[in-house]
Amino acid sequence: MPRLYTFRGKSIQELQKLSTADFSKLLKSRQRRSLMRMSISYKQLLGSIEKSRKSGVSKPIKTHIREAVILPDWLGLQFAVHNGKEFKELTITEEMVGKRLGEFVFTTKRVLHSAPGIRATRGSKFLAVK
Repeated sequence: MPRLYTFRGKSIQELQKLSTADFSKLLKSRQRRSLMRMSISYKQLLGSIEKSRKSGVSKPIKTHIREAVILPDWLGLQFAVHNGKEFKELTITEEMVGKRLGEFVFTTKRVLHSAPGIRATRGSKFLAVK
């Protein structure tokens, strides 16, 4: 039997019934503050989410707003979050509620160093060029 996911003691169905103000009371102070002090771009993001819900189009919602707090009514939506270079796709799941979009899209990647180039080190002076 799968485990029922809860957020601060409330199930996902209970969270989806709450208003934004009531949901913000369950968040930590930093997330609550950013949710209550929405910028114009944050409001535009909420508007585009409502528009995509009404249209029923499953196209990802593109955004640069990495600090947006994930709300319970966003479950199942697809976002394309900018990481500084490109847009990375992200599907919202239950475990992501209350966190920020940027936490799931990394801005740096792992560095894989290869062998040094020709004459990059003193020892490579004696290697054949071909």
